[in-house]
Amino acid sequence: MDDPQFLVGTPRSELLANMEREGRDPATLDVGINLVLYFVYDYLPHPPVSPGSAPTLSLAGASWVSDGVDRISRLPDVLLRDIISRLPAKDAARTAALSSRWRPLWRSAPLALVDSHLLPDGGAAGQFTIGAPSPRAVTDAVSRVLAAHPGPFRCVHLTRSTMEEHRGEMARWLDILVAKGVQELVFVNRPWPLDLRLPATLFSCASLTRLYLGVWRIPDTAAVPRGARFPNLKELGLCMTVMEDRDLAFMLERSPVLESLIIMGSQTGVRLRLVSQSVRCVQLGYTYLEDIEVVDAPRLERLFQSDNFRQSELTDPSIKNCSSKIKIGCAPNLRVLGYILPGEQELGISNTVIVAGAKESIAPSVQILAIEVQFGCRNSIKKVPGFLRCFPNLGTLHVQSPRIPKESTGKVNLKFWQEGGPIKCVLQSLKKLFFYEFRGSRSEVAFLKFIAERGRVLEQMVVVVAKECFSPGGDGVNAKLKPLTNAKWNSKGCKLELFKSPLTDVAGPICSHRHASDLGFADPFDLKYYYKSETISVS
Repeated sequence: MDDPQFLVGTPRSELLANMEREGRDPATLDVGINLVLYFVYDYLPHPPVSPGSAPTLSLAGASWVSDGVDRISRLPDVLLRDIISRLPAKDAARTAALSSRWRPLWRSAPLALVDSHLLPDGGAAGQFTIGAPSPRAVTDAVSRVLAAHPGPFRCVHLTRSTMEEHRGEMARWLDILVAKGVQELVFVNRPWPLDLRLPATLFSCASLTRLYLGVWRIPDTAAVPRGARFPNLKELGLCMTVMEDRDLAFMLERSPVLESLIIMGSQTGVRLRLVSQSVRCVQLGYTYLEDIEVVDAPRLERLFQSDNFRQSELTDPSIKNCSSKIKIGCAPNLRVLGYILPGEQELGISNTVIVAGAKESIAPSVQILAIEVQFGCRNSIKKVPGFLRCFPNLGTLHVQSPRIPKESTGKVNLKFWQEGGPIKCVLQSLKKLFFYEFRGSRSEVAFLKFIAERGRVLEQMVVVVAKECFSPGGDGVNAKLKPLTNAKWNSKGCKLELFKSPLTDVAGPICSHRHASDLGFADPFDLKYYYKSETISVS
């Protein structure tokens, strides 16, 4: 697939013509874009209503009590409006046919409008593929509902229209939503093009509490009125958007109560400079940011990075060999951090302390850390001790071990770890270690033995062994794990748990973006997918 930077602003017809001239299959363009859209839709929040959850609304199907009295209709208006607001838009409108008592209520109830529910199958067939015609009937139905209902709108999910084909309707939709008030808006442009400019009207929508934008070019914020703000916005998702650094900074600055920021697959390079007194969770998925700088975020609890596209075929070759930087300034409540890639990402922490006469940069609040370490690359392994020293109070460590490339660039043995000096968190605070896709390399074994022999308070070590270790003709799982089970464990009460990985051809860490943003889920990296698999006994 072409460089994403080249795709932005290029007509589809021109791209297809270029591919034909170069002898490439034009069909691969739509296959690639469909894949990107699949990831975009996966990141969108689920609508609060669904056709399958709504009861059939008809008098014939109603269940009446023996005395024939309709007690539901006797409920106060406030309760009836609450019932209607929990129905899909089509069913909410149909309540007007139940009786004269219900007729005016749907217009006064906060409406939930999901355009996929307006399809004949209620959206059961899934998202349309690129090239499929935009459903005119759905677009017309959305226009009718928005015009007929006086508002407010509880939630509006518009994801089924190719907005380029309906620019007039799109502009009117936003004007109506701003005027009538919408709390939750999911607004996705179906390509082509990939960089259709979002109308700046959206920045006037003060009622928003949740906003997800997909496959848009963010308006030039320099031209947005200075008074534009999102005073009630708590959750912001930017999926496959085209934006500049200043656009992201503008949206953060104008969202004073924002708690959750999700950036998924930014089409253009952007630097995240986080200055927010309210943000608690930042989630970065399927994206590559050159700089991630937490400048001043006193309430930030989670910085979650997953599904790095840097080594993907979709990634611009110019950045594949570039290192990114994570800088942590004022973030006194940052508790969860990862996945970080030692050797590929630089870590900078502004908070320093004096240890044995030398300055050390530390983030004492971090308790859960996830790292992806290429144990076949000596330069990556050498970065790990320095990373761990930055987190003196670390309680849980997750380590993902990707497949070692055929041309390994060096390994380390136990001596490397023993001579590297003490690591405070390993000695004093680390209680849980999770190691995923263990393949039995010398470097992996050396790392695990070091933790086992130095960890004074270690309570649990989980090792998930890659499926390839069980293939016929291998060295044998017992032989690979023997050095670990025979280690002189410092913590006699530590429980070693060994599992056979249920996964094949693992491309990266197993993550859940929904768990990442759920602050009630204590450890978003521990998905326990391995518990359903076979346990391993080493004889």
